[in-house]
Amino acid sequence: MTSLVIDPVLNPAAMAPIFARTGRLHIPGFFKGDGAQAVADALASPAVPWLKSWRTLGHSIDSKLADFENLRPEDRAAFDAEMTQAALRGFCFRFDAWRVGDLVAEGRREGGVLAPIEAVADFVNSKPFLDFVRVLTGDRRGTSADAMASRYRSGDFLSAHDDHLSGKNRLFAYVLNFTPVWRPDWGGILNFIDNDGHIAEGYVPSFNALNIFAIPSAHAVSQVADYTSASRLSVTGWVRHA
Repeated sequence: MTSLVIDPVLNPAAMAPIFARTGRLHIPGFFKGDGAQAVADALASPAVPWLKSWRTLGHSIDSKLADFENLRPEDRAAFDAEMTQAALRGFCFRFDAWRVGDLVAEGRREGGVLAPIEAVADFVNSKPFLDFVRVLTGDRRGTSADAMASRYRSGDFLSAHDDHLSGKNRLFAYVLNFTPVWRPDWGGILNFIDNDGHIAEGYVPSFNALNIFAIPSAHAVSQVADYTSASRLSVTGWVRHA
């Protein structure tokens, strides 16, 4: 069984003034012990049932990864052209996803090699995590969190948006990072955008780190470079109120 325990040296009350000032925080060394490595190993496993998730000019779509990767050249060219137009016009994205939190909530668990990822969905709904968030943010309303495993590979990205969606009760977005090795020039940077359109701050994927930020916050994930074969691995979601 995977043990996910927040490192007790982390003091959310001491970090709270920084979060209050910026509305975001990068917290390295979040888990104590080998829990983070177990999740990282699971995310790197070929057993993960990844879907290709994307949005171009219409609604968000999840498709079988094999169907996407086996597109005929002419169909892939058409997809890439549509994605380019969408990126010029507004919000769009492309990455691999496994919506593990939805399945766990329905009582549908794979177990085995995927159990550590499912344990993250349990963890973000646990009292230790929600209490940590409440103290860090000063907002006591958070009652639950969803969880999605994500994988960004060459060409994947998430364009600028602020995560606010009416009726979804989103308070804070979180990203638990499980990428073992990453270089800033590979892209995949979580960038925060200020009111002048500049990059105010960027978080490089960092193993065993928690990124958390208030909703709404303008942000984007920069496109992963086409010259790297590395994967940006994380579990992400929103802390919500009832």
